[in-house]
Amino acid sequence: MNSPHHPSEPKADKAGVRRHNLSLVLRTVHEAGETTRAAVAARVGLTRAAVSSLAEQLLERGLLVESGKTFSGQAGRPGTVLKPACTGPAGLGVEINVDYVNVCVADLTGADRVRRSVPLDNRALAPVVVLRRAAELTAEVLAEASRQDLHPTGVRLALPGLVSGGTVRQAPNLGWNRVDADVLFAEALAAARPPGAPALPVASDNEANIAALAELWFGALGAVRSFLLVTGEIGVGGAIVLDGELLRGAHGFAGEIGHLTVAPDGRRCRCGSLGCLEQYAGQTALLRAAGARSVDTLTERAVAGEPRALAALDEAGRMLGVALSGAVNLLDPQAVVLGGIFPRLMPWLAPAAEAELSRRVVSALWPSSAARLRPASTTATTARGAAALVLRDILADPLTYGG
Repeated sequence: MNSPHHPSEPKADKAGVRRHNLSLVLRTVHEAGETTRAAVAARVGLTRAAVSSLAEQLLERGLLVESGKTFSGQAGRPGTVLKPACTGPAGLGVEINVDYVNVCVADLTGADRVRRSVPLDNRALAPVVVLRRAAELTAEVLAEASRQDLHPTGVRLALPGLVSGGTVRQAPNLGWNRVDADVLFAEALAAARPPGAPALPVASDNEANIAALAELWFGALGAVRSFLLVTGEIGVGGAIVLDGELLRGAHGFAGEIGHLTVAPDGRRCRCGSLGCLEQYAGQTALLRAAGARSVDTLTERAVAGEPRALAALDEAGRMLGVALSGAVNLLDPQAVVLGGIFPRLMPWLAPAAEAELSRRVVSALWPSSAARLRPASTTATTARGAAALVLRDILADPLTYGG
C-alpha cells in the first residue's frame, strides 16, 4: 500500500490555519442552529479564547449574529448565543425541468426565503431560449432577495440529464446534447440583471442528485443515511446516497434508474434503448396509458376507481418495483424515497411496487414489516437543495464570501 504521506506538500501557514478554523466554527454553529462560544470550543477542540476571536471575525463579516443569553445550569456567567445570519450572503438554486422552472434563495440557516415556481414547457425550445427564460425568472428572484437584504454568492443549476463540467452531455426529454448550460445561463443572467450587478458564478448538477441531497439535509429521514431516491417527472431520475454521501460513479452519472431496462423488448425510449423504466412509470407514459391529460385528472379517476386509470397505475407500480428490486439487491439501502409526482400517486403505485420488491428482493434486505418505501419530504425541494450547495461553499471558506 502506498503511503498517504507527501513530504513535498507545503505546510499550512497561519493564514491557512485561520481560514480553516473560521470554517470550522461557522460550520459548527450552522449545524447546531444556535450555540455558544463555549459549546463550540468544546465541540471542535479549540480554546475558548481562540473560538471567541474567530466568532468576532465571523460576526464582523455578517455571517453570524448574537441572540440573547443561555444558561447552562453550571457556575459562571451565561453565554451569548451565536446563530447563522439570516441576511447577507445566501445561496441561489435554479431547477430547470422539462415542464417547469423553480428558483429558490436560501439564507445561511438553510431556510428558503424566496421561492418562485413557473410552469414552462421546455421541450420544443432551443437550449438558449430555455436558459434565457430561467435566467429572467432568476433575475426577478434576485431583486426580491435584495429587498430582503439577501445577496446570493453563486448559482447552482439542477438539470434533468447527464451533467458534467458545466455541460449537459445528454438530456433526452429536453432534446439536449452537449449544451454548455453554465456558460449560457451565466450570460443570460448577466443580460437580465441591471447594469453593474455583480456576476455570479454558475455551476450545475443532475437534478436527481441535488434532490437526494435536499432529502438528506432537509427531509424527514431520521437516522437513515443510505437511500435510493427516484423522482417521477416527464422522465424518471434517480440518485444514490450511501452513508450520507452521494454516489456519483466513475463518470458522475450514477443513479440513472429511469433508463434501467424493465422490458427487454419493450417500448422505444427517447434515449434510443428499449423498455426503459420511464417508458412505463414516467409522467408522459403514465398519462398516456391512463388516457388522462394531467396528474390531477389521473388522481381524480383513480379515487373514483376508474379501471383504466387503476390499470395504468398498477403497471407503473409493477415496473417500478422490478427496477427498484434490482437496485435494492445491489446497494442494500435503508430506504427508497419516491419524489416528483410519485408521492401523490403512492396509494395506487405502492401496492404493486411493494409486491415486486417483496417477491424479488432477498428477504433479509426487504422485510415485509418495514416501511422502507416512502414519499419524499415536501420541504426538501430540489431548488432548495441547489441553493444549499452554494451555502456549503460559503461555509467552507467564509473569508471569500463574508464581509
